[in-house]
Amino acid sequence: MALTAFAAIGLSSCQTGKNTSDEAPFIGRSNITIEGRRLTPEALWAMGRIGSMAPSPDGQRVAYTVSYYSVPLNKSHRVIYIMNADGTGNTLLTTSATSEGDVCWMKNGKKLAFLAQGDDGTNQLWEMNPDGTARRQLSHTGKDLEGFLLSPDESQVLLVMTVKNGPRVADKYPDLAKSTGRIITDLMYKHWDEWVDEIPHPFVASFDGQSVGEPKDLLEGTLFESPLRPFGGMEQFTWSPDGKTVAYTCRKKTGMEYARSTDSDIYLYNIANGSVVNICKECGANKNMGYDTNPAYSPDGSRIAWLSMEHDGYESDQNRLFVMDIATGAKVFLSKDFESNVDEFVWAPNGESLYFAGVWHGETHIYRLDLEGKVERLTQGQYDFGGISLMGDKMLCKRHSFLEGDEIYAFPLNNPQQIAQLTTENKHIYDQIDRATCEPRWVKTTDGKQMLVWVIYPPKFDPNKKYPTLLFCEGGPQSPVSQFWSYRWNMSIMAANDYIIVAPNRRGLPGFGNEWNEEISGDYGGQCMKDLLTAIDELSKEPYIDADRLGCVGASFGGYSVYWLAGHHDGRFKAFIAHDGIFNLEMQYLETEELWFTDWDLGGPYWEKNAKTAHSYANSPHLFIEKWDTPILCIHSERDYRILASQAMSAFNAAILRGVPAELLLYPDENHWVLKPQNGVLWQRTYFEWLDKWLKN
Repeated sequence: MALTAFAAIGLSSCQTGKNTSDEAPFIGRSNITIEGRRLTPEALWAMGRIGSMAPSPDGQRVAYTVSYYSVPLNKSHRVIYIMNADGTGNTLLTTSATSEGDVCWMKNGKKLAFLAQGDDGTNQLWEMNPDGTARRQLSHTGKDLEGFLLSPDESQVLLVMTVKNGPRVADKYPDLAKSTGRIITDLMYKHWDEWVDEIPHPFVASFDGQSVGEPKDLLEGTLFESPLRPFGGMEQFTWSPDGKTVAYTCRKKTGMEYARSTDSDIYLYNIANGSVVNICKECGANKNMGYDTNPAYSPDGSRIAWLSMEHDGYESDQNRLFVMDIATGAKVFLSKDFESNVDEFVWAPNGESLYFAGVWHGETHIYRLDLEGKVERLTQGQYDFGGISLMGDKMLCKRHSFLEGDEIYAFPLNNPQQIAQLTTENKHIYDQIDRATCEPRWVKTTDGKQMLVWVIYPPKFDPNKKYPTLLFCEGGPQSPVSQFWSYRWNMSIMAANDYIIVAPNRRGLPGFGNEWNEEISGDYGGQCMKDLLTAIDELSKEPYIDADRLGCVGASFGGYSVYWLAGHHDGRFKAFIAHDGIFNLEMQYLETEELWFTDWDLGGPYWEKNAKTAHSYANSPHLFIEKWDTPILCIHSERDYRILASQAMSAFNAAILRGVPAELLLYPDENHWVLKPQNGVLWQRTYFEWLDKWLKN
C-alpha cells in the first residue's frame, strides 16, 4: 500500500521570524525530513509556494512573496522576501505571524509598499524599508483592502474594497437581525464559493506619501463588480502614465443578465471630471462581445493593450491581445498569428513591442510580439512560464513543470538562452526525493489527427516491469494539459506511488489551434471521449503498462469524463476517481451559477428542444448508470457552487444502489478545490488508498 510511504516523516515549521506579540506560531519554511525518498502528501504541503514578484526600479533587487502551510495548525502564512537581482542575499522580511503580501516598490525604490493587518484588524496598506524596518501603516479605511495600485507619480492610489450588494433581511426587518435567511429575487445570488453579499469596487484616493486620503468609489451607486470574480485582481486595472486616467475592467450587468453573459469591457475613467469611456465596443469586424480584461498603457501613454474574447457567453474563447491607438481610436488584433491564448503580457520599455506568455503544444512559453504582429518565441524546454515582468534589460518570471513547482528565473532580453534560476525555495525537499520523468508522445486519433500525450514515469522507472497506469482526464473543459504543477492533481506524487500517468491533450484544449480548442463545445460525449480512450489504448500497447490494472481519474470536466467513461469503457478500467464532476447535465443546467457556461457548451436549457441540446443532454453520465460495473470514488465539496456537491452524492448513491463498490469523500468547507492543509492531506491519502486497493492488491 502507498500509505506505508507516508509514515516516518518529521514535519515542522522553522521559526524563521519572531512574533511581536502573543500571536499564533510563525509558519515559515519547513524543515521536513523525508524517509524513503518518496514524494508524499506531507512533503507537498511543506513546500513554499512562490507568489507575486516585484523588481526594484533600478533592476537591482526583487521583492517577492511565499506562502507556507502548516498541516498540524491547518493554516497558511504569506511572507515577503527580498533578494538581489542575481538571487544572492535572499532575506526574509516578514516577522509577524499575520500574512503580508501584494508587495511593490515605492518612493524611487527607497520603500516597499504592501498589504498587512492594520490596527483595527482589517487588511491595510503599509510601507517599510527594503530591510524590513520602519514599518508604518498608511491607510485606515476601516474595511479590508483586496488590492492597491499606486499612480505613476505616487500622488494617488487605487484601492479595491467591497461594497454591500443590496439590502439584507435585517434592513427590511430590524427585529429579525439574527435571522440567517436570504430573500432572493434574481440570479447570481451566489458565485463560485460565496454568497454574493459583497461585491468589489475600485476606489481612488489621494496619497501624500504619509497617509491615504478619503477614497472615492469609481462605481458609486452601482452594483457592478470590478475586478471580476472569482479570479480577477489588480491586473484588471492600470493608470495612464500621466496619472489622469484609470483603465478598469468591468461587466456592467447584474442578476440574470450577469449570469448569462461574459461581456466585460475596458473603461477609461477621467480622474478630473469623472467621465467614463468604453473602448471595447464598435471594433468593426473584430467584435469584442466576450471578456475584455487586463488593460495596460504603453510607457509613453500613446497606446493601450488588453486581452479580449470575441464571443459573449464563451468563457474559453481565444484570449486575444488587442492594442488601441489612444489618439485615433484605431484597434488592432495584434496576436493574430498566435493561434492560442495570450495569458499575460507586458510592454517593452520602448513601447515598440510586447512580451507575453501563452500555451502551445502543451507548454507555456514567453514570446516577443512587435507592433506588426510578428511573434518570436524566447524560452525553450519542457516547462510552463508565467508571472512575467521586466527587470531592467532582463525578463523576470516563474517556471514550473510536472516535476517541479515554481521558482523564480531571469534572462537577458537579448539572450534568453542565458536563463538563470534565482530562487531554490524547495531544494531541501527535492534533494530528499527521487524524481519522476516525463516524455511527450504523439498518437493518431480516430479521425486521423495527431494528439500530444504526456507520459509521466515513476522514479527509477524499469521498462522491463509492468506498472499500473492512470488515465488523467483534464478539466476546464478547455484548460491545457501543459506542464502544470498542482498541489492536488500532482503528476510527480502519482508517479512516486509507482503509477504511470497518461495525460492526453484531448479535443477541446488550447495550444493546438482554434479548431481543436472549439470542438468540445456541444459535444461532451463525442470526439473528446474518443481521444481519451485512444490515448490509453495506444499507450497500453507498451510492454511496461499493465493493461489489466488501469485507472481513470479527473476533476471538474475531468470528473464528468470519469462519470461518462464509467458507462462506456468496455471493461478497460479497474478503478475510477471523479472529483467535482458533473453526473447529471440537466441538474447542472439549473444548479450552476454561471449560466453562460451551460448555455454555450450545452446549447441552452434542456427544455429547449433542438439538435444541439438533444445531443448534449443525451450524453449525461446518469443516463448510462446501468452500465456501471467498476469501483468508483466520488469527491466533492459543499462550497462548490459551480458544480454542486449533489452531483457527487447522486453518483455515489446510484453506484451503491447498483451494487458497484463506491466511496464518497465530502468536504463541507471547501470549494472547487481543496485548500486547507489537513483536507489536502486527507485528499491524497484517500486517493491513493482507493487506487492501491483496486490496482495493486
